[in-house]
Parts: sequence; C-alpha cells; structure tokens
Amino acid sequence: MQPRPRHGPCSLCGRDTELTFHHLIPRKLHRRTFFRKRVPREALQAGVDLCRACHDALHRLYDEMTLAKRLNSLDALRADPALQRHVHWVRKQRLGGRSD
Repeated sequence: MQPRPRHGPCSLCGRDTELTFHHLIPRKLHRRTFFRKRVPREALQAGVDLCRACHDALHRLYDEMTLAKRLNSLDALRADPALQRHVHWVRKQRLGGRSD
C-alpha cells in the first residue's frame, strides 16, 4: 500500500511541498520473473518522496522498464540529464501561489 502524501522537501527539486511516494522499481513490474528472482523484497519496496511535479515528469519522460532498470536509485535519478533540466525548471516555478 502506498503511503499517504506528506509535506516536506522533494528528493529531486528540494521544494518544500506535499509529497508523493515513488517506488524506485515501479509496482507494475514487481510480479515479473526478472525482478522477483533478482531483486530483494526490500529493494522492491524502496522509494523516494517526490513533489507532484517531479513525480509526473519522471513518469512522463520514462517508461516503467527504464525506471526499473536504469533509474532505480536516487543517485541515478539526480544524475539523469533530462531530469536535471526538469529540476532546474521546476525550482523556478511558483508553489501554492507564492515564490519559493
């Protein structure tokens, strides 16, 4: 079960806002044999707290298999050039009607 959104800093952009939980290996893939046999249960449940803007961008930019195999850690997410561009952009956006 996915935790309820909470408030705090986004793991990617750092903005202090409501957060959503992002599974580093998308739940849709947890039943696949490749992941069931090679990835420990704790790793399947691992994730990061992201703001809605970063979470949506992540899923808009990449399919689940790419997220699971290539972008399955916070370091990998932060190092990705497309996500770096998004983070640079989103940090400039107003949050809840006020500037960050």
